[in-house]
Amino acid sequence: MLKLLIIGAGGIGGYYAAKLSAAGHQLVLTARGKHLAAMQASGLEVHSQDQRFHCQVPAYDHGELVRRYQPDDFDLIMVCLKSTATLPLLDELGDWLMQGTVPVLSLQNGVDNEPLFAHALGESRVLGGLAVRIGGHIIKPGVVSAQGEARIVMGIWPTAGEQADPRHRLLDQLKAAFEDAGIPVNVSEAIRYELWRKLVINNGVNPLSALTGLDTGTLTHDPQLKRIVYGMMAETVEASKADGVNLSQQDLDDMFQLISEFDPIKTSMLVDKEKGRPLELDSIAGAVIRRCQQQGREAPFTETVVALLAHAN
Repeated sequence: MLKLLIIGAGGIGGYYAAKLSAAGHQLVLTARGKHLAAMQASGLEVHSQDQRFHCQVPAYDHGELVRRYQPDDFDLIMVCLKSTATLPLLDELGDWLMQGTVPVLSLQNGVDNEPLFAHALGESRVLGGLAVRIGGHIIKPGVVSAQGEARIVMGIWPTAGEQADPRHRLLDQLKAAFEDAGIPVNVSEAIRYELWRKLVINNGVNPLSALTGLDTGTLTHDPQLKRIVYGMMAETVEASKADGVNLSQQDLDDMFQLISEFDPIKTSMLVDKEKGRPLELDSIAGAVIRRCQQQGREAPFTETVVALLAHAN
């Protein structure tokens, strides 16, 4: 049985929390506002495909978390926040996190979250991760909806390193426990490569969906729009070279095929725009533009969509 802290029990974190709780693991969740209040009063409800889960799991804001627990009360801390919240999280909980040795697994969009955790806590405590083939959102306080396979890819950041690294043993334990809970897991020895492959998809569809209001299926099948999607993905492949990841044409084509064949979903960035929330634009498109600039390259598709989004209502 694992003791897990999930920071950010929204659509993604809430889904994994419900599955892991149902399998008998001990969880503590963090959230805020009406969503937190609803979970504290009535528990967490998750709608997934044709299933519904309900779990009564301790949930707190960050202040109460610090008062009640120490970091090493947990076997793992999973961060499922928007990437825009990573720096504020470290400002708020950095001193508390430094009191322990527990590893931190980031399940966030973008390629810049793990470096922030590594800088604050040390590389030896960081696991990189991504949630793939899942779309999840809070549909009302205390209730989240998630669809898709919901696979987790995780690994030692930035590379697998020595076999004596205790994170190898933890990853084996996590894989067994998560799969027993019905969560498919891949353990990667090259997690930065996997993070960049996901960024290829995120940059291809997230900003454009927020601009147009269209789902992923429409974007990838419309004759004109799919050219823009593919162009933004190609720019992400070029950007990866700045980090020494060197994605290939095959990676580009694989990721375009994957998102084209996935069930059409509203992207998280489109949902955020509709709800008036901050967009993860800098973490996704900004990361691509900056790295292209570092190499003296332009990213015209990404730059244009970002410029249009800046002036969109």
